[in-house]
Amino acid sequence: MDHTENKSDQLLVITGPTATGKTQLAARLAARIGGEIISADSRQVYRGMDIGTGKDLRDYVVDGNLVPYHLVDIADPGEEYHVYAFQSNFFQAFQDITKRGKQAVLCGGTGLYIDAAISGYRLIKVPEDPELREELEQLSMSTLTDMLAGMKPLHNTTDITDKKRLIRAIEIARYEQAYPDERPAIPPMKPVVFAIHFQRNELRKRITERLQTRLQDGMVEEVRRLLEQGLNPEQLRFYGLEYRYVTDHVTGNLSHEAMFQKLNTAIHQFAKRQMTWFRRMERKGTPIHWIDGSLSTKEKLHVIDQKR
Repeated sequence: MDHTENKSDQLLVITGPTATGKTQLAARLAARIGGEIISADSRQVYRGMDIGTGKDLRDYVVDGNLVPYHLVDIADPGEEYHVYAFQSNFFQAFQDITKRGKQAVLCGGTGLYIDAAISGYRLIKVPEDPELREELEQLSMSTLTDMLAGMKPLHNTTDITDKKRLIRAIEIARYEQAYPDERPAIPPMKPVVFAIHFQRNELRKRITERLQTRLQDGMVEEVRRLLEQGLNPEQLRFYGLEYRYVTDHVTGNLSHEAMFQKLNTAIHQFAKRQMTWFRRMERKGTPIHWIDGSLSTKEKLHVIDQKR
Protein backbone atom coordinates (compact mmCIF):
# COMPACT_ATOMS: atom_id res chain seq x y z
CA MET A 1 0.00 0.00 0.00
CA ASP A 2 1.20 3.53 -0.77
CA HIS A 3 2.22 4.99 2.58
CA THR A 4 1.33 8.51 1.42
CA GLU A 5 -2.20 7.56 0.41
CA ASN A 6 -4.82 9.66 2.17
CA LYS A 7 -8.40 8.60 2.73
CA SER A 8 -10.03 11.92 3.52
CA ASP A 9 -12.76 10.56 5.79
CA GLN A 10 -10.66 7.90 7.51
CA LEU A 11 -9.62 8.33 11.14
CA LEU A 12 -6.82 6.09 12.31
CA VAL A 13 -6.99 5.47 16.07
CA ILE A 14 -4.04 4.26 18.16
CA THR A 15 -5.08 3.38 21.69
CA GLY A 16 -4.44 0.87 24.45
CA PRO A 17 -3.63 0.83 28.15
CA THR A 18 -1.07 3.13 29.73
CA ALA A 19 2.64 2.42 29.15
CA THR A 20 2.18 0.60 25.83
CA GLY A 21 4.02 3.08 23.58
CA LYS A 22 0.99 4.58 21.83
CA THR A 23 2.42 8.01 21.08
CA GLN A 24 5.67 6.73 19.60
CA LEU A 25 3.81 4.39 17.28
CA ALA A 26 1.27 7.06 16.30
CA ALA A 27 4.04 9.54 15.52
CA ARG A 28 5.88 7.08 13.30
CA LEU A 29 2.66 6.16 11.56
CA ALA A 30 1.78 9.83 10.98
CA ALA A 31 5.27 10.57 9.68
CA ARG A 32 4.98 7.78 7.08
CA ILE A 33 1.54 8.72 5.78
CA GLY A 34 1.64 12.51 5.94
CA GLY A 35 -0.56 12.54 9.02
CA GLU A 36 -1.15 14.71 12.06
CA ILE A 37 -1.92 13.51 15.58
CA ILE A 38 -4.93 14.47 17.67
CA SER A 39 -4.36 13.66 21.33
CA ALA A 40 -7.10 11.81 23.22
CA ASP A 41 -5.60 12.24 26.68
CA SER A 42 -7.72 13.97 29.31
CA ARG A 43 -4.72 15.38 31.18
CA GLN A 44 -2.23 16.24 28.46
CA VAL A 45 -4.44 19.18 27.54
CA TYR A 46 -2.99 21.05 30.54
CA ARG A 47 0.07 23.25 30.22
CA GLY A 48 2.87 22.55 32.69
CA MET A 49 1.53 19.13 33.63
CA ASP A 50 4.13 17.27 31.62
CA ILE A 51 5.91 14.50 33.52
CA GLY A 52 2.89 13.32 35.49
CA THR A 53 0.80 13.01 32.34
CA GLY A 54 3.54 11.32 30.29
CA LYS A 55 3.60 14.25 27.88
CA ASP A 56 6.98 13.55 26.30
CA LEU A 57 6.99 15.83 23.28
CA ARG A 58 10.16 14.11 22.08
CA ASP A 59 7.88 11.25 21.01
CA TYR A 60 6.51 13.50 18.27
CA VAL A 61 9.95 13.92 16.67
CA VAL A 62 10.61 11.36 13.94
CA ASP A 63 13.89 11.43 11.98
CA GLY A 64 14.52 14.95 13.18
CA ASN A 65 11.11 16.27 12.10
CA LEU A 66 8.28 17.27 14.41
CA VAL A 67 5.01 15.50 13.62
CA PRO A 68 2.16 18.04 13.95
CA TYR A 69 -0.08 17.41 16.94
CA HIS A 70 -3.31 18.87 18.32
CA LEU A 71 -5.11 19.16 21.69
CA VAL A 72 -1.96 19.18 23.79
CA ASP A 73 -1.22 22.18 26.05
CA ILE A 74 -4.51 23.96 25.33
CA ALA A 75 -5.75 24.60 28.91
CA ASP A 76 -4.30 25.93 32.15
CA PRO A 77 -4.03 23.71 35.24
CA GLY A 78 -7.11 24.17 37.38
CA GLU A 79 -9.27 25.02 34.37
CA GLU A 80 -12.25 22.75 33.77
CA TYR A 81 -11.79 20.75 30.59
CA HIS A 82 -14.31 18.02 29.94
CA VAL A 83 -15.43 15.52 27.34
CA TYR A 84 -17.90 18.00 25.85
CA ALA A 85 -15.10 20.45 25.08
CA PHE A 86 -12.92 17.62 23.81
CA GLN A 87 -15.51 16.39 21.33
CA SER A 88 -15.99 19.87 19.89
CA ASN A 89 -12.23 20.47 19.71
CA PHE A 90 -11.69 17.05 18.16
CA PHE A 91 -14.24 17.66 15.40
CA GLN A 92 -12.59 21.00 14.61
CA ALA A 93 -9.10 19.47 14.50
CA PHE A 94 -10.25 16.53 12.36
CA GLN A 95 -11.88 18.85 9.82
CA ASP A 96 -8.86 21.14 9.75
CA ILE A 97 -6.49 18.23 9.13
CA THR A 98 -8.56 16.54 6.44
CA LYS A 99 -9.35 19.78 4.61
CA ARG A 100 -5.61 20.23 4.15
CA GLY A 101 -5.37 16.77 2.63
CA LYS A 102 -3.65 15.23 5.63
CA GLN A 103 -4.45 12.04 7.52
CA ALA A 104 -5.83 12.37 11.05
CA VAL A 105 -4.43 9.98 13.68
CA LEU A 106 -6.20 9.96 17.03
CA CYS A 107 -3.91 8.77 19.81
CA GLY A 108 -4.54 8.30 23.51
CA GLY A 109 -5.76 6.06 26.28
CA THR A 110 -8.75 7.98 27.64
CA GLY A 111 -11.53 5.63 26.59
CA LEU A 112 -14.26 8.19 27.18
CA TYR A 113 -12.55 10.59 24.76
CA ILE A 114 -12.04 7.88 22.15
CA ASP A 115 -15.73 7.00 22.41
CA ALA A 116 -16.75 10.66 22.12
CA ALA A 117 -14.69 11.00 18.95
CA ILE A 118 -15.93 7.94 17.07
CA SER A 119 -19.35 7.09 18.53
CA GLY A 120 -21.36 9.42 16.31
CA TYR A 121 -23.10 11.02 19.28
CA ARG A 122 -23.01 14.78 19.65
CA LEU A 123 -22.37 15.82 23.23
CA ILE A 124 -23.47 19.04 24.85
CA LYS A 125 -23.00 20.13 28.44
CA VAL A 126 -26.46 20.89 29.76
CA PRO A 127 -26.72 22.90 33.00
CA GLU A 128 -29.14 21.85 35.70
CA ASP A 129 -32.51 23.64 35.81
CA PRO A 130 -33.79 23.47 39.42
CA GLU A 131 -37.16 25.08 38.62
CA LEU A 132 -37.85 22.65 35.78
CA ARG A 133 -36.83 19.69 37.93
CA GLU A 134 -39.19 20.76 40.72
CA GLU A 135 -42.02 21.11 38.21
CA LEU A 136 -41.36 17.69 36.59
CA GLU A 137 -41.02 15.95 39.95
CA GLN A 138 -44.75 16.44 40.50
CA LEU A 139 -45.65 14.49 37.34
CA SER A 140 -46.14 10.73 36.97
CA MET A 141 -43.67 8.45 35.19
CA SER A 142 -46.13 7.83 32.34
CA THR A 143 -46.68 11.56 31.84
CA LEU A 144 -42.95 12.21 31.85
CA THR A 145 -42.38 9.36 29.39
CA ASP A 146 -44.99 10.77 27.02
CA MET A 147 -43.40 14.20 27.35
CA LEU A 148 -39.96 12.85 26.46
CA ALA A 149 -41.38 10.81 23.56
CA GLY A 150 -42.83 14.00 22.13
CA MET A 151 -39.41 15.63 22.16
CA LYS A 152 -37.10 12.89 20.84
CA PRO A 153 -37.04 9.20 19.82
CA LEU A 154 -36.76 6.93 22.86
CA HIS A 155 -33.63 5.06 21.79
CA ASN A 156 -32.25 4.78 25.33
CA THR A 157 -34.84 2.79 27.27
CA THR A 158 -32.90 3.19 30.53
CA ASP A 159 -34.03 6.83 30.52
CA ILE A 160 -37.63 5.78 31.16
CA THR A 161 -37.06 3.25 33.95
CA ASP A 162 -35.81 5.71 36.57
CA LYS A 163 -37.53 9.00 37.41
CA LYS A 164 -34.31 10.97 37.98
CA ARG A 165 -32.91 9.81 34.65
CA LEU A 166 -36.21 10.58 32.95
CA ILE A 167 -36.29 14.12 34.33
CA ARG A 168 -32.66 14.64 33.32
CA ALA A 169 -33.41 13.36 29.79
CA ILE A 170 -36.27 15.88 29.47
CA GLU A 171 -33.98 18.61 30.83
CA ILE A 172 -31.39 17.80 28.17
CA ALA A 173 -33.93 17.53 25.35
CA ARG A 174 -35.45 20.91 26.22
CA TYR A 175 -32.03 22.54 26.36
CA GLU A 176 -31.05 21.05 22.98
CA GLN A 177 -34.26 22.40 21.42
CA ALA A 178 -33.62 25.86 22.88
CA TYR A 179 -29.95 25.99 21.87
CA PRO A 180 -29.56 23.91 18.69
CA ASP A 181 -26.46 25.82 17.56
CA GLU A 182 -24.48 24.52 20.54
CA ARG A 183 -24.52 20.98 19.16
CA PRO A 184 -21.30 20.40 17.23
CA ALA A 185 -21.70 19.12 13.69
CA ILE A 186 -20.27 15.64 13.21
CA PRO A 187 -17.88 15.48 10.24
CA PRO A 188 -18.10 12.31 8.13
CA MET A 189 -15.43 9.86 9.23
CA LYS A 190 -14.59 6.19 9.09
CA PRO A 191 -12.63 5.23 12.20
CA VAL A 192 -10.21 2.29 12.12
CA VAL A 193 -9.19 1.45 15.68
CA PHE A 194 -5.90 -0.19 16.69
CA ALA A 195 -4.97 -1.01 20.29
CA ILE A 196 -1.59 -2.12 21.60
CA HIS A 197 -1.57 -4.87 24.19
CA PHE A 198 1.06 -6.71 26.26
CA GLN A 199 0.87 -9.79 28.42
CA ARG A 200 -0.19 -8.80 31.93
CA ASN A 201 3.20 -9.42 33.57
CA GLU A 202 5.01 -7.47 30.87
CA LEU A 203 2.61 -4.54 31.17
CA ARG A 204 3.05 -4.47 34.94
CA LYS A 205 6.82 -4.36 34.46
CA ARG A 206 6.55 -1.53 31.94
CA ILE A 207 4.27 0.48 34.23
CA THR A 208 6.64 0.17 37.19
CA GLU A 209 9.70 1.03 35.12
CA ARG A 210 8.00 4.06 33.61
CA LEU A 211 6.96 5.31 37.04
CA GLN A 212 10.55 5.01 38.25
CA THR A 213 11.71 6.99 35.20
CA ARG A 214 9.14 9.73 35.76
CA LEU A 215 10.21 10.15 39.36
CA GLN A 216 13.85 10.35 38.27
CA ASP A 217 12.89 12.92 35.64
CA GLY A 218 11.41 15.28 38.24
CA MET A 219 7.75 14.42 38.77
CA VAL A 220 7.90 15.42 42.45
CA GLU A 221 9.52 18.73 41.49
CA GLU A 222 6.80 19.30 38.89
CA VAL A 223 4.09 18.97 41.53
CA ARG A 224 5.97 21.34 43.87
CA ARG A 225 6.22 23.89 41.06
CA LEU A 226 2.49 23.66 40.29
CA LEU A 227 1.70 24.24 43.97
CA GLU A 228 4.08 27.20 44.08
CA GLN A 229 2.33 28.64 41.03
CA GLY A 230 -0.91 28.88 42.99
CA LEU A 231 -2.75 25.59 42.54
CA ASN A 232 -4.01 24.20 45.81
CA PRO A 233 -3.53 20.54 46.77
CA GLU A 234 -7.18 19.65 46.16
CA GLN A 235 -7.00 20.99 42.61
CA LEU A 236 -4.02 18.74 41.89
CA ARG A 237 -5.54 15.72 43.61
CA PHE A 238 -8.53 16.12 41.30
CA TYR A 239 -6.36 14.97 38.36
CA GLY A 240 -5.82 11.61 40.05
CA LEU A 241 -3.05 9.01 39.90
CA GLU A 242 0.34 10.71 39.79
CA TYR A 243 -0.96 14.10 40.91
CA ARG A 244 -2.99 12.69 43.79
CA TYR A 245 -0.25 10.57 45.32
CA VAL A 246 2.69 12.89 44.64
CA THR A 247 0.70 15.80 46.11
CA ASP A 248 0.09 13.72 49.23
CA HIS A 249 3.84 13.11 49.41
CA VAL A 250 4.81 16.76 48.84
CA THR A 251 2.33 17.94 51.48
CA GLY A 252 3.75 15.50 54.04
CA ASN A 253 0.93 12.96 54.09
CA LEU A 254 2.89 10.11 52.47
CA SER A 255 6.51 9.02 52.63
CA HIS A 256 8.33 8.64 49.32
CA GLU A 257 8.24 4.84 49.62
CA ALA A 258 4.52 4.74 50.48
CA MET A 259 3.78 7.17 47.64
CA PHE A 260 5.61 4.96 45.15
CA GLN A 261 3.92 1.75 46.28
CA LYS A 262 0.41 3.21 46.36
CA LEU A 263 0.84 5.00 43.04
CA ASN A 264 2.32 1.95 41.34
CA THR A 265 -0.66 -0.15 42.46
CA ALA A 266 -3.12 2.56 41.37
CA ILE A 267 -1.63 2.74 37.86
CA HIS A 268 -1.85 -1.05 37.50
CA GLN A 269 -5.52 -0.85 38.49
CA PHE A 270 -6.06 2.01 36.05
CA ALA A 271 -4.63 -0.09 33.21
CA LYS A 272 -7.12 -2.86 34.04
CA ARG A 273 -9.98 -0.34 33.90
CA GLN A 274 -8.75 0.86 30.52
CA MET A 275 -8.84 -2.70 29.18
CA THR A 276 -12.35 -3.12 30.57
CA TRP A 277 -13.41 0.01 28.69
CA PHE A 278 -11.91 -1.20 25.40
CA ARG A 279 -13.60 -4.60 25.75
CA ARG A 280 -16.86 -2.76 26.39
CA MET A 281 -16.36 -0.76 23.19
CA GLU A 282 -15.96 -4.04 21.32
CA ARG A 283 -19.16 -5.45 22.84
CA LYS A 284 -20.99 -2.29 21.77
CA GLY A 285 -19.89 -2.85 18.17
CA THR A 286 -16.58 -1.02 17.72
CA PRO A 287 -14.09 -3.31 15.93
CA ILE A 288 -10.62 -3.09 17.49
CA HIS A 289 -7.52 -4.48 15.79
CA TRP A 290 -5.22 -5.60 18.62
CA ILE A 291 -1.49 -5.24 18.02
CA ASP A 292 1.01 -7.30 20.00
CA GLY A 293 3.18 -4.83 21.88
CA SER A 294 6.19 -7.13 21.64
CA LEU A 295 6.35 -6.62 17.85
CA SER A 296 8.93 -4.22 16.46
CA THR A 297 7.76 -0.79 15.32
CA LYS A 298 8.19 -1.90 11.71
CA GLU A 299 6.02 -4.97 12.33
CA LYS A 300 3.35 -2.90 14.07
CA LEU A 301 3.22 -0.47 11.17
CA HIS A 302 2.89 -3.40 8.79
CA VAL A 303 -0.15 -4.63 10.74
CA ILE A 304 -1.70 -1.17 10.45
CA ASP A 305 -0.94 -0.97 6.72
CA GLN A 306 -2.76 -4.27 6.21
CA LYS A 307 -5.91 -3.08 7.99
CA ARG A 308 -6.25 0.57 7.02
